[in-house]
Amino acid sequence: MLKLRLTAAAERHVRAGHPWVYSDSITDFSRGGELGEVAIIYDRKKDKLLALGLYDPQSPLAVRILHVGKPVKVDEAWWQQRMADFMQQRGELIHSLHSSGTNGFRLINGESSGWPGLVVDSYAGVLVMKLYTGAWLPYVQRLLQWLASSLPYPHTAVVLRLARNIQSIAAERYGLKEGCIHGSTEDTVIFTENELHFEAEVIRGQKTGFFLDQRENRARVQQMAASRDVLNAFSFSGGFSLYAARGGARSVSDLDISQHALDSARRNMALNPSLRATAYHQVKADCFDWLTRGPRQSFDLIICDPPSMAKREADRGKAIQAYHQLAQSCWARLRPGGVLLAASCSAHVSTEEFYSATLDATGHPAELWRSSHAADHVASFTEAHYLKAVALQRP
Repeated sequence: MLKLRLTAAAERHVRAGHPWVYSDSITDFSRGGELGEVAIIYDRKKDKLLALGLYDPQSPLAVRILHVGKPVKVDEAWWQQRMADFMQQRGELIHSLHSSGTNGFRLINGESSGWPGLVVDSYAGVLVMKLYTGAWLPYVQRLLQWLASSLPYPHTAVVLRLARNIQSIAAERYGLKEGCIHGSTEDTVIFTENELHFEAEVIRGQKTGFFLDQRENRARVQQMAASRDVLNAFSFSGGFSLYAARGGARSVSDLDISQHALDSARRNMALNPSLRATAYHQVKADCFDWLTRGPRQSFDLIICDPPSMAKREADRGKAIQAYHQLAQSCWARLRPGGVLLAASCSAHVSTEEFYSATLDATGHPAELWRSSHAADHVASFTEAHYLKAVALQRP
């Protein structure tokens, strides 16, 4: 097996539970490594195993840690048992979600689930498996087998999604491309979340087809929406809007620049005929522009959940300014006693930076609550903490 040694600093991070090893932290190779090979990381001072991880020679993030501690035999039985043990741990959460009328959720959450670089979401029995590292490409067929033998509920299909940076090598070396690789499914899958019906575009949609991570915040919006006029800025497919309507909102307005997103939101509303008592409107416009220069319309509840503002660390400063501007613009449209729910999914903007920008823009009003990751999206290390939200009430 490929044997590696690390710098003192990188070794400390691995011992502390951090799941990533960067290529410039590797000080010694026993030989050249292959994509997806399991690498052994040795203690830099003692000739004993420190950790095991998947090796990716084409990425600056060279090793994704699988195991730290005592030596283990990495064979087919080990992999199968690893998946079986994980699914057993996940069983109680899956049962709880199903009991609440939810069959769309995160099944495997990458590094935080012990499967680094691998995400699996489940939509009404259709699994969407997204790979964020080429190290998993040699394992795709085996992953199907491990999932099939361990999943605590039936599934009808598996869709493969690939990060952009690994799509070419997936096709050229492994003959893999995005699409259904097991069973059969249409691109649009109808699933339920807390007994509301939604569509997920599992083959061509963003992420794995839907933004499952805001489920708990959507439920919080339902509890605040009664008799309010609600604006859902960056509405995408209208998730927050459906919950607001079910919570008894007087009116709900979706604001998004994408006609495709607004069409999806309208279809989602149509999937839930009991919500038709709420007046529903759509505005196709750039959110930044409409919030600052659009018609002078005010609201009792505004949800502002933009896409990531910082794809890279270099974007962090501009992203913080953008969050400040959005909060300020939303606050100006909020009626007295109204509530602003501001959210961020930018991993490069820290929780403290986001809250500071939002609170400074709104004059530090009363906070109703703050929230982070949902139970199926729990983050186990700093870089995985991307989602944050705060609800503020205007005097």
